[in-house]
Amino acid sequence: MLADLLSSAVTGPWALLLMCLLVFGDAFLVVIPGEVAVTALGAAAATAGAHPLWAVIVCAGASAAAGDVACYLLGRLAGTDRWRWMRTVRVRGALAAARRRLDGGLATVLFTARFVPFARLAVNLVAGASRVPPARYLALVSVAAFGWAAYQASVGAAVAALLPGGVLVAVPVSIAVAVGLGLLIDLIVRRASRRRPHGETPVS
Repeated sequence: MLADLLSSAVTGPWALLLMCLLVFGDAFLVVIPGEVAVTALGAAAATAGAHPLWAVIVCAGASAAAGDVACYLLGRLAGTDRWRWMRTVRVRGALAAARRRLDGGLATVLFTARFVPFARLAVNLVAGASRVPPARYLALVSVAAFGWAAYQASVGAAVAALLPGGVLVAVPVSIAVAVGLGLLIDLIVRRASRRRPHGETPVS
């Protein structure tokens, strides 16, 4: 029963659409499991074969880029303090850190922000509010989004290829591996940020 439900969720006709919605929504709400969805479908692509891996990567990358651009436009049109949720301590701290990090290079920040809680939202809002040129922003965020999608889906596919047991084993194990790698990258980014000059602090 559990195997059937899991298999249906990651191989059904609506699986790619659901993944796209989760990845897009993850740009605004960190509790939405966009990374988990991409990893799960990557694992399913290697085991069940319902959706090819390239389709998972393309759909996830396009959805991630769309979510980032939506946050960028929100920052560009509304700024970073119009609504109450923008003025909470957690969000204000993330926005302040994002401003400092953007001074060190937009490309690096867009790539690393995806692995740090609240950083993706904060960086894209600040990029919009700071009037980063749209053409430059779109080019960089697209590369970052598709690179992230390829990474997440490939983790799932690689774990699934190494483990026997089909979807029921491959999906949860690949998600656990992806989460562990994400936490490791988060730790590395935070430590690297602490070593930077001028008192920069990592986004949290």
